[in-house]
Amino acid sequence: MKSWHDTILILYFALLALLSIYGLHRYALMWLYYRHRRDNPVPAGSFTDRPRVTVQLPLFNEATVVERLLESVARIEWPADRFEIQVLDDSTDETQELARRKVDEIAARGVDIVYLHRTDRTGFKAGALAAGMKRAKGEFIAIFDADFLPLQDTLAKTVDYFTDPKIGMVQVRWGHLNRDYSTLTRLQSMLLDGHFVIEHTARNRSGRHFNFNGTGGVWRRSAIESAGGWQHDTLTEDLDLSYRAQMKGWQFVYLRDFTAPGELPVEMTAFKAQQHRWAKGSIQTGLKVLPAVWRSNLPFKVKSEATFHLTANLSYLLMLAMCVLMLPALQARLADPDRLRSVLFDWSVFVLATASVLSFYVAAQREVDPFWKRGLRFLPAVLALGIGLAVNNARAVIEALCGHETPFVRTPKYDVTDGAAATAKRAGVAAKLPAAKRRYTSLAGLMPWVEIAFGFYMLTIIWVGWTERLWMVVGFMSLFAGGFFYVGIASLLSGRSLSRFLARDPATATGG
Repeated sequence: MKSWHDTILILYFALLALLSIYGLHRYALMWLYYRHRRDNPVPAGSFTDRPRVTVQLPLFNEATVVERLLESVARIEWPADRFEIQVLDDSTDETQELARRKVDEIAARGVDIVYLHRTDRTGFKAGALAAGMKRAKGEFIAIFDADFLPLQDTLAKTVDYFTDPKIGMVQVRWGHLNRDYSTLTRLQSMLLDGHFVIEHTARNRSGRHFNFNGTGGVWRRSAIESAGGWQHDTLTEDLDLSYRAQMKGWQFVYLRDFTAPGELPVEMTAFKAQQHRWAKGSIQTGLKVLPAVWRSNLPFKVKSEATFHLTANLSYLLMLAMCVLMLPALQARLADPDRLRSVLFDWSVFVLATASVLSFYVAAQREVDPFWKRGLRFLPAVLALGIGLAVNNARAVIEALCGHETPFVRTPKYDVTDGAAATAKRAGVAAKLPAAKRRYTSLAGLMPWVEIAFGFYMLTIIWVGWTERLWMVVGFMSLFAGGFFYVGIASLLSGRSLSRFLARDPATATGG
């Protein structure tokens, strides 16, 4: 029996050690951030003759937001004879009619805008972007997804960085149109702020590689072409191209203090589908580019950070395995008379895991939210949500490692923002929501029930910890149980609260 206990504890501590490495890496990113946060990028000069820019808008069944998007992009300030909009529409629904009509309306104002529709969705988003590049007139390519509303001075704030011939891409920070719509959107905004404020700034300003995020960025066309163009052998074509371009010697610029506002998913199933795509795509990209990264002459700091960046989602697989071992590991510890080891173990988890995550997101909120202290109450929920995603994202990691191919699943958008939502569209969106809900829920299959089962498993550990007066175990496992129950139950209920919101009277509805 002692041998069995020792085996369980060895496995458990091995998983904890690996997870702790990723926890320590968060501390390293924060150190790099604070060391370089005042190293604001400055353009090498300014274009006396404005270059031609093509704005690409990849669409697929975006009926609720397409008109909003096109109107926003048409208002971007740039010389009319140097400005082109490509509407790259792969839609199979009424988006086609709405987009064509809006394109005609905008073209009548003198804007150079073209509607390009594909019936063959080969390559999904990457394929659409590549097809558009063949007809694009611009020397520079700006890309915005359908759920974004670029600001009027987006090009004025970004294009001058390309006066340095080594610059291949400029990325701006994502803003959040519906940050305060619900608890879920608030938690998502905090997770994304950690990525965009701390990670991107730390990597870019310390000379490490970072990535274009698929939207809210401007590319030098020749950088895309020299890196091999858009490829669709991963689910994160943006991440893949970013590494290939930087390995070709192109430099990127990140503008932390300028934003492109976008809409966050408002349904748990949609959020999980997005997270699944990002987690799987990052592992696919790692498998594709990391061997070349390590064979290259890049500095060790670049190679090591690329490894942490592209393998970070392995932590979900490690976390899920650790969850499975938690109960037998606890029983093995209780059979050990040396309780000091248990106390030290609990504190090591707190310092290396919980504290690193908490400090990471606190640091991000301090930078972007003037009322950041009010948001501290959400931090336990941020931790719980991250834990609750373990089943969903571990599945994505396993699929990537096994080479299992899945299609690119778009994130549904509903034109839901803080304050009043879109008015004229509300009834139409509500009518289509049940079908959308079925489509995205089907992606999860039994996953919500697996997540709920893990929640009950965590309750068992909480009960053991309570009876043995292991209060830190009770505290930690409450986060785990809460996270699994929240993600699982919210997945089963996904769409109901949104249906109620969309069905309300537009004259009185608010999204707060």
